[in-house]
Amino acid sequence: MNISIAAEELFKIGSFPVTNSMLIAWIVMAGLIFFSWFVFRKQSLIPNGLQNIFEMVIEAVLGVIDSVTHNREESKQFLPLIATIFLFVVFVNWTGVLPGAGTIGITEFEEGRRLIIPFIRSTSADLNFTIALAIIAVTTVQVVGVMSIGFFAYIKKFLNFSSPLNFITGILELVSEVSKLISFSFRLFGNVFAGEVLLSVMLFLVPYFIPIPFLALEIFVGFIQALVFAMLTLVFVKMAKEAHHA
Repeated sequence: MNISIAAEELFKIGSFPVTNSMLIAWIVMAGLIFFSWFVFRKQSLIPNGLQNIFEMVIEAVLGVIDSVTHNREESKQFLPLIATIFLFVVFVNWTGVLPGAGTIGITEFEEGRRLIIPFIRSTSADLNFTIALAIIAVTTVQVVGVMSIGFFAYIKKFLNFSSPLNFITGILELVSEVSKLISFSFRLFGNVFAGEVLLSVMLFLVPYFIPIPFLALEIFVGFIQALVFAMLTLVFVKMAKEAHHA
């Protein structure tokens, strides 16, 4: 059994290395794009089949967003970002419990040891991905804040020289924004990577039926982590948009 914190390289496109976590991200993105196209290629005023299910899901997501915004128009504005984050993260999280995850891959020998570079690795178990997603979320929060109260007014939130107290408060606000990057990325990475390690250990020590409860737990954790990431992004964006009312 080989456990690697870094994503493993599978092959190269020219000089560009493609890792197992990156490959999973591409497959999930392609699947979501194809499914969306397939559902909406023949839209009808009276939904049926997959369109009906898809619209029910969208309405449910809008309802969850409404619980934070209390405004349907704002919810519709935030829907593309929040739904994209949630759906993408939840599906890449769930790839970690697919059959063959961590066990089927390229076999290599290193110092007499047999190592397997798995084809399937959850993208969220790659710190590069979670940091990139955190940067997107936090940058979106800053952009919404600037659009809501203006650039200079927003900068004054962090650099305020009107009084020593306001200056210290601004520095604390700046530290808070930076800490969002750390908390976003490491929370998602830590939970998903720890789950994959736990499953790998259990499958190695006691295969077959014993790991089944842990598989169910990881499916639940993958859903919760995607929901937490999406909802925190929503809350921070909502707070940034309402900052001008304070």
